Amino acid sequence: MDSTPTALFESYEADFKHMLEGMKEKLEAAGTGEQRKSALRRAMIDIDEAEDMISQMEVEIQGMPQSIRPQYVGRVKTCKADLGRWRTVAKDVQQASNRDALLGGISSADDPYGTLDHGSPSDRARLLAGTQSLADSTKRLQDSQRIAMETEELGGDILRSLRVQREQIEHSRDMLGGAENNVDRADKTLKGMVQTMYKQRFVTTAIVIVLVLLVIFIIWRKLS
Repeated sequence: MDSTPTALFESYEADFKHMLEGMKEKLEAAGTGEQRKSALRRAMIDIDEAEDMISQMEVEIQGMPQSIRPQYVGRVKTCKADLGRWRTVAKDVQQASNRDALLGGISSADDPYGTLDHGSPSDRARLLAGTQSLADSTKRLQDSQRIAMETEELGGDILRSLRVQREQIEHSRDMLGGAENNVDRADKTLKGMVQTMYKQRFVTTAIVIVLVLLVIFIIWRKLS
């Protein structure tokens, strides 16, 4: 088994190209009615599997040396472009199938001008109305997807903003806790200074009283 860094990529790419060929045959051979629907279902399954293969190729690129990555990135882009073209073809087949369903099984191949054998204008009107309804539904779906993406982006911005605000609140709380500790230490220091002042005042008063008593005692001794 080839163990080079590109071996799995090459294998996935070969499977992708083989699946793309099968998808091409299914879509080009699609007839009308149930045959077309069956071919479309198989093609959509192939498209999903092809997307998985592209994802696997992108994973394999991450393990390649930096010197060779760009050329393989380019090959993945080519695969995505090819898949995108056939996805568009599948959508066209889907729209044609929807138009057939609206006309009760009349295909564009059988009736290219949108009319029955007798050219009934009502059938053309039904086809135009069905096409317009499909286009409107597609537009509404695209608008809903756009709104969902915008909502998701807005939600992400809100979450990031909330995360920043939470960090700011936690930082402020830490600063407040530090300030409270400083206030407590300052309060204890001030109380100690006040107590020391009272002690010094008491000692000073005691010394003054002793001196006064000593002077009185000396005067009394001299007078007596």
